[in-house]
Amino acid sequence: MEVDSCAAAVRHSAGVMAVNAAGSSERPRFEPLMPNEMSGGRPQYRKVQVPSHRFAPLKRCWLEIYTPVYEHMKVDIRMNLKARRVELKTRQDTPDVSNLQKCADFVHAFMLGFDIADAVALLRLDDLYVDSFEIKDVKTLRGEHLSRAIGRLSGKGGKTKYAIENSTRTRIVIADTKIHILGSFVNIKVARDSLCSLILGSPAGKVYSKLRAVSVRLA
Repeated sequence: MEVDSCAAAVRHSAGVMAVNAAGSSERPRFEPLMPNEMSGGRPQYRKVQVPSHRFAPLKRCWLEIYTPVYEHMKVDIRMNLKARRVELKTRQDTPDVSNLQKCADFVHAFMLGFDIADAVALLRLDDLYVDSFEIKDVKTLRGEHLSRAIGRLSGKGGKTKYAIENSTRTRIVIADTKIHILGSFVNIKVARDSLCSLILGSPAGKVYSKLRAVSVRLA
């Protein structure tokens, strides 16, 4: 009796294993979705407005913008002359949905005043951002006080700005009272702190000494 019950138990467990094996082999396997299928097969769009003072540089550097966006990122790009904006659209062969936003950030960085060679890094690296703020966000200045603050930010011949860029591995654009910083999150914070110190009236020498200490930590 015991032998029969043991044999029945073995047959039952073998049957369960066979059913499980059969069930696992019939489990459906889905292929990963293509980027154009994630939005129901509809293309996705981004639009970047062109300021009036950047229209001529955009026309001059159009091929340098068009080539990496269309050929490398596989995103359609065109200039809408009537609406004065750059329009971007995903294609059937766009390898990644995030490419569309990267291209929009790249074009937007150029509109803010960054060089093509600096802005194109947004297409190649994932941890780069553009941060913008105004002088009045730090301190309310008017008249000659505002002019002197802008002068402190640039320095003689741009010396102060270049020193901050090289120490923090960022790129800085000073457009009147607006300041734009391109770099990684940590480096942007260091550069912004240095610029805010200059706006608040700190002498350039004091900012340089702080940058030397910080650049050692960032290296």
